[in-house]
Order: sequence, then structure tokens, then C-alpha cells
Amino acid sequence: MLVTTSTYLEGYKVTQHLGIIRGITVRSRGLGGNFVGGLQSLFGGRNTVYTELCETAREEAYVLMVQHAQQQGANAVINMRYDANDVMQGITEVLAYGTAVIVEKL
Repeated sequence: MLVTTSTYLEGYKVTQHLGIIRGITVRSRGLGGNFVGGLQSLFGGRNTVYTELCETAREEAYVLMVQHAQQQGANAVINMRYDANDVMQGITEVLAYGTAVIVEKL
């Protein structure tokens, strides 16, 4: 699956637009993780606990987006983006979305 944040793929021609596709996940850190993350924030610098949480959530949303594109018959996704929102304190929604397309090599 080819995925790009651009509106086109260099060396490919879009032959069909299949519509908007998305992958969504909702994540929270457990009590232990929040405690360790809170301790890390007291000392400043990179917070590995929350970095790992964010990376895991984005990866999961990305995989779900690709699966949705495949279900639509796409072989590429253009104009891919991420979005994140707090559902409630400590719980975050991460959305990966884009346009599912069929492309042919030029």
C-alpha cells in the first residue's frame, strides 16, 4: 500500500478515487504508566512513557486506515493526515485518514 501526505504520487497516475478512509483508536495510559509519566515530567526532557503511548496509538490508527483502504479496493492513500482529540482526561482519540485511490505506474 502506497501512502503519502501529498495529493499525488510521483511516478503514478490516479485512475480512480474511492473516497475518504480512516482508522481510529482510543487509548489511555494505566495508573502505573501515569505515575511513571508524571515522575518523568517533574524532571523535564523527553517523556518516554507518553511518547510510547502516542507512537503506539498513531501506528494502530495507521494500520486500521490501511486496512480500511484495502477493504475499499485501493492500492494507495493520498493526502493522509493524523488528528488527535481528548475524549476525556487521560483518554485520547487518534485518527488517521486520507483518500483511498487506485493508481497505475506511469
